[in-house]
Amino acid sequence: MKECKTYPYRFLARVVIEAKTPLIIGSGIKNIKTDAMINRDVNGMPFIPGTTIAGLLRHSLYEDKRNQLMGYQSETNGVGSMLIVSEGKILDSNGNVIDGLYDISTLDNDTRKFLQLPIRQHAKINHQGVTVSGGKFDEEVVLKGTRFCFELEMLSEDSDKECDFKDLLNTINSETFRIGGGSRSGLGSIDIILCKYKKLDFSKEGDFRSYLAKSSSLSKEWSGYEEYSFKKNEDVDESEWIEYKLELHPEDFLFFGSGYGNGEADMTFVNESYIEWRDGKGTIKEQKKALLIPASSVKGAVAHRTAYYYNKNNGVFADMLKEGDSIENHVGTKNKAVLALFGSEGEKSDEDKTKTVHKKRGNVLFSDVIKERNKSDKEKILNHVAIDRFTGGAKNGALFSEETLYAKEEEIEIQIMVNKSAFTQDDEKIRLAFEKALINICKGMLPLGGGVNRGNGIFYGKLYKKGEMIYE
Repeated sequence: MKECKTYPYRFLARVVIEAKTPLIIGSGIKNIKTDAMINRDVNGMPFIPGTTIAGLLRHSLYEDKRNQLMGYQSETNGVGSMLIVSEGKILDSNGNVIDGLYDISTLDNDTRKFLQLPIRQHAKINHQGVTVSGGKFDEEVVLKGTRFCFELEMLSEDSDKECDFKDLLNTINSETFRIGGGSRSGLGSIDIILCKYKKLDFSKEGDFRSYLAKSSSLSKEWSGYEEYSFKKNEDVDESEWIEYKLELHPEDFLFFGSGYGNGEADMTFVNESYIEWRDGKGTIKEQKKALLIPASSVKGAVAHRTAYYYNKNNGVFADMLKEGDSIENHVGTKNKAVLALFGSEGEKSDEDKTKTVHKKRGNVLFSDVIKERNKSDKEKILNHVAIDRFTGGAKNGALFSEETLYAKEEEIEIQIMVNKSAFTQDDEKIRLAFEKALINICKGMLPLGGGVNRGNGIFYGKLYKKGEMIYE
């Protein structure tokens, strides 16, 4: 006979989050426009599945707490989860949650713009500076500044579990908590805008009646909630993560390619709308007023330069390799520093083409930079032509133009979080290689973006580690 338990205590929370960087809440399907569509609800609006939130919370728990609070399933027995997680529903431009079936025509113009979201272009570059076969893809993203609301509820036999529930809320408030895909490539960073909390004891009639009056719709806020104050986050020194920060100033031109041309240039720099909130109202900032530096571009450059310094520190040079060795064995995910820091998507083995090896999650968190452009920034179209050295004329098909951004007055901050475990695998060599790569950016020796061999993407600046400046 199955054991029947009662859970007299309920711990409830209502959380509103804001995307500090764009989010990818993948649907697993594609269409004619993109290789990866985001999840959309019945209204065509982006939403966060409850399974996504639950999975992230489960991953944040130690194994004993994980099984205790969120259940488990084995061959002989299993336990259900004590935690109930709602979907994350989007907020309209007035801060109201859109939950349930809506007439889209009644929504304001800014909210209806969520029906058409930006598509990010990606290209994986190898050590020779060319795109890897199969490494070109694109994906749909949710705008920076988008707000979502979701609720958590935990059932408990005793009131002592309140501490565990509050630990879950504090986990969401952590700097390293990311939602959705691309968390290691600059996406998924969030801020908590609002958190309300309530502890209920069903042995008290008032608490029970109050709970029965609570609607399951997120668009109807329950009056029983109270404001929740988060505990102070522990210092970065004492956590599992090391914080680096780059404060950079462009030398002149920036070019992070959009993958598209326009009526004036064959190649244009990427820009992307974002949402700005003031006095509880969200407004979409136009693309032309936004500066975007994709963290994936920074990550790729830093990974290649880290591999270079790691090889140099270990005496690995292209012209001094042992017989039977090749440079391909010391670059990309086959480089120990790159694998430890940036992980690997896995490689197919020679024996079994369906099996992947060396699959590993990255230990470095980057964040996209999306901000309002400086008023002094200007678009500049640069024309290029390849000259035939024999005839002195232009090569056939080699005349092209690119639209760059002159942004000399910009002040750019790039935050990078590194898990300490990445630096313990090979003494100091991995850490030294990584920090030298970051210092190279500050010296102008590691340009970022496209057209770097034509003078684009040179920065100068400072590097901070755990709040202390280590290079100026």
